[in-house]
Amino acid sequence: MVVQRLDIHRRDRGERALVTLVGAIGPATAPLLRAALEQCLRDGMTAIDVDLATVGSCDAKGLDVFLAASDRADRVHSCLRLRHPCAQVARLLAVTDSASLLSDPPGASPSADERQGEGDHTSGPAREDGIRLRRLTREQAEGMSEDMADLALEPAAGLSAHADRQRDAFLDRLAVSARRPGFALLVAETTVLVGCAFGFPVGPGTRSERGLQGSVQRLTGCARFMLLTQVVAHHHAQYRDIGRRLQQRLLADRHAVLGAVLLRPADQAGQAAFESWGWRNCGEMVGLPGRGAPCLLVLFRESGPVPAPRVGSPGRA
Repeated sequence: MVVQRLDIHRRDRGERALVTLVGAIGPATAPLLRAALEQCLRDGMTAIDVDLATVGSCDAKGLDVFLAASDRADRVHSCLRLRHPCAQVARLLAVTDSASLLSDPPGASPSADERQGEGDHTSGPAREDGIRLRRLTREQAEGMSEDMADLALEPAAGLSAHADRQRDAFLDRLAVSARRPGFALLVAETTVLVGCAFGFPVGPGTRSERGLQGSVQRLTGCARFMLLTQVVAHHHAQYRDIGRRLQQRLLADRHAVLGAVLLRPADQAGQAAFESWGWRNCGEMVGLPGRGAPCLLVLFRESGPVPAPRVGSPGRA
């Protein structure tokens, strides 16, 4: 009986991991491969390149590991690509319609971004308009909190007491939201941070948001939704669409049909920004905890089974 062996070597460059495999992928070695790829994702790698040049064979169990890791990578805004497969592995990918896992699928020519990325292993996966959306863990969010707070400051705030209050309010919202079950945070990046959005799901079982949940359900018919507690986008016109993209991606990641946000009635600029992204203003929400009656704005996800909103003109709910 031949004992299978698989050696796994990993090298990180920035947020990109190169995983080199030596040996065979089968029932005995697939668990080792799964653990290695999962560790890459837990470490926040935004691109995982798997070099198969020295892999002699791969069976269905090994393919399942690659497919599962690729699906999970997509959910956290990463990508997994297979490189240099031997003839047996290439045939396996072809007959199972899994050639999309390859860095260069048969018949496809690499994009300009991919060609440029070959020499730059610190870059993440290409994104639309050169903007990359990336999900952060709670720990990563804490490490980037100051950068996100800087982005949240109004352009004219400068160094002032008002700017300090803005920064403190942002950091407080981030800290409170991060403690909620299901918390999710996305950032948008070019070579610098240009946007972020975060929130958490709300449903019938959430006691502290029960009043909000009931009001949203009466207005929209949705019992579960994503409460967005902060959306920030770079003020430059080049990034005017980044807020909408962050919001829609956040809803898709959490499989939420609907997003909700609460704003102060006096925050006319904030309401105008959300309405420009496609949100509907449902008016002031009376009876919620806290001082004043905040305005409720809702947004339906663009893709998937999206019901028609039952939202009328702004009023008092």
